[in-house]
Amino acid sequence: MPKEFKFRGKSLEELRNMDLMEFAELLNSRRRRSLLRGLTDPQKKLLKKIKKGQDYVKTQSRDMVVLPEMVGVRIGIHNGKEFKEVEIEPEMIGHYLGELVETRKSVDHSAPGLGATRTSKHVPLK
Repeated sequence: MPKEFKFRGKSLEELRNMDLMEFAELLNSRRRRSLLRGLTDPQKKLLKKIKKGQDYVKTQSRDMVVLPEMVGVRIGIHNGKEFKEVEIEPEMIGHYLGELVETRKSVDHSAPGLGATRTSKHVPLK
């Protein structure tokens, strides 16, 4: 049997029934301050699309805090080059959208080329 999700002692339904200011009181100080200062226009636009019932929304608003009404929605979050699709789960509540997507790509280095080191000058070609 799966364990019921709780965020600071509140169930997902209780969180969804709270207004934004009540929910902000459950967050840590940085995220609480972000919400209490008010949502920016792109953040309001994102929330409006989610409340309208769209199941996939693209956004560049990486500084948006994941709210309970976003759970279950697929969001395309911009990583600086392209939109990465993320399905919002209850465990993501309270995080920023930007934390959910990697912005840097890992570098895979191959073997050094000819002339890359002093010793490789003396390696025969055949």
